[in-house]
Amino acid sequence: MEVWDYTTRVTDRLYYHDAYLADFDATVIDRAEDGRRVYLDRTAFYPTSGGQPFDTGRLGEVAVVEVVDEGERIAHLLAGPVAGDRVRGRVDWPRRFDHMQQHTGQHLLSAVIAERFGHETVSVHFGRESSTLDLAAAALTPDRVAEAERLANRRAAENRPVTVEFEDAAQATGLRKPTDRQGTIRIVTIDGLDRSACGGTHVHATGEIGAILIRKVERVKQLVRMEFLCGERAILRSRADADLLAGIAASHSAAVAELPALLEGQRAELKAATSARRELEEAVAGFRARELYAAAAPDARGRRVAIVREPLGPVDRLRALGQAYSALPGAVFVGMVESPPAVLVAAGTDAGMDAGKLLKAAVEARGGRGGGNARSAQGTVRDRADLDPVVATVLAG
Repeated sequence: MEVWDYTTRVTDRLYYHDAYLADFDATVIDRAEDGRRVYLDRTAFYPTSGGQPFDTGRLGEVAVVEVVDEGERIAHLLAGPVAGDRVRGRVDWPRRFDHMQQHTGQHLLSAVIAERFGHETVSVHFGRESSTLDLAAAALTPDRVAEAERLANRRAAENRPVTVEFEDAAQATGLRKPTDRQGTIRIVTIDGLDRSACGGTHVHATGEIGAILIRKVERVKQLVRMEFLCGERAILRSRADADLLAGIAASHSAAVAELPALLEGQRAELKAATSARRELEEAVAGFRARELYAAAAPDARGRRVAIVREPLGPVDRLRALGQAYSALPGAVFVGMVESPPAVLVAAGTDAGMDAGKLLKAAVEARGGRGGGNARSAQGTVRDRADLDPVVATVLAG
């Protein structure tokens, strides 16, 4: 095996000229000692670059699990060693074509948004299930999102040619986004719509992109992030969404079109039921608080202390009871739950204690956390064995 000199020899990147080339022959010019990192004189395997994921496939009978761009050469990471110096490469075509659809779809979508709304695409990410583009925009209304999706699909259906050229960067004009590269650059053009410097793989015409679906738009820092899918991805996601909606509608014995009104009605009912339940809980807490108060004898300080212990939390379930109890004269309420171990303390204005200060110090002394104000506080400890000592400390304070 000859010694690889990457200063004088480079890998011929076949995908630059023919994105549809899925089978090729090549010579192994270098490999790692274990044979699992291989370098070829030419390759159709696209490495991770420009946001587009790498290709997979096979070299000989060995799976290609990753492709890495090392600048002057491309590394093929294999599942095992490949034999011989001449190999046959086979790119996983469904994966490659999917990437071509997503990438060309992104060019088209970015061009449409720039043309219609003036928003520049700042960055792009192509994911396994969906892709995103970040737009230099303060916001994008639902109406504009729908319009962008509609226009993008119209342009795709026009089946505009997509061509690749190589030009000197200093002479290249009309690019949607200026490039800081020097020397010869690769330019991908969607006829009459877009012209961008790009090294990725693309379809021959926009009709091959298939459907373009915008899934979600959200604010990220100072940008708008748009999630989109193209081709079969868009179809599969739309089918999954339709099946989900149909399932929800069936479970409510309703048509899909009736779901918005149905769910809004249920939301209103839930809100009313939650409000009614809260009122009932407060009323029950008031009755229980008075019972506890009547059963509690005044301590040496004249306080009526009620201690309630529950096996299961959360401790917030005792908040209404604590508030009702502490509203009574000279009252101090202590609520404990064993799992997860926590304490709630509520003290009346005339109880002569600062609940937040006392509880915070007590739980922190045992490695817990807590806090609150003078009237109400809660905290957690690491073990339920710490509950009684914490309560004793608080009441002694």
